[in-house]
Amino acid sequence: MVFLRFALNLLLLLFLPLISAEKLNVKECEKLGFTGLALCSDCNAFAEYVKDEELVSDCRKCCTEDSDDSMSKISYSGALIEVCMRKLVFYPEVVGFIEEEKEQFPSVKVQYAFNSPPKLIMLDGDGQHKETIRIDNWKREHIRQFLKEKVKPTSSAI
Repeated sequence: MVFLRFALNLLLLLFLPLISAEKLNVKECEKLGFTGLALCSDCNAFAEYVKDEELVSDCRKCCTEDSDDSMSKISYSGALIEVCMRKLVFYPEVVGFIEEEKEQFPSVKVQYAFNSPPKLIMLDGDGQHKETIRIDNWKREHIRQFLKEKVKPTSSAI
């Protein structure tokens, strides 16, 4: 019995660091484009659409654990894509989304702000800012899939 307890403790000491995923601090998450407000279950849904394992891994390092009473799917009534017009040339994926795919999302607007990195500002039903997500390193298909998952369709689209 003592040997079994010792072996179990040894296994826990060896594998506990592997079991608990590395979490990043708020500043590191913001640099990666995550605010830390995403639920870990959202990262799982994100993984279904985004096949970039590194991006999904970063999401999991910045997410908040789901609680049993929380909604696993947070959705928003609209979003703003905020970006600096002068910096757009450095973000061809964001430009491609704005020019060719944004029209699929009537509740998503583009807002130009001087010196702003590309980001999604998620809005509630009253148009109030609820979450900001940097998208500098996102591909346009990632933006499209994220918005499909998170932005409620408008009543005219139903």
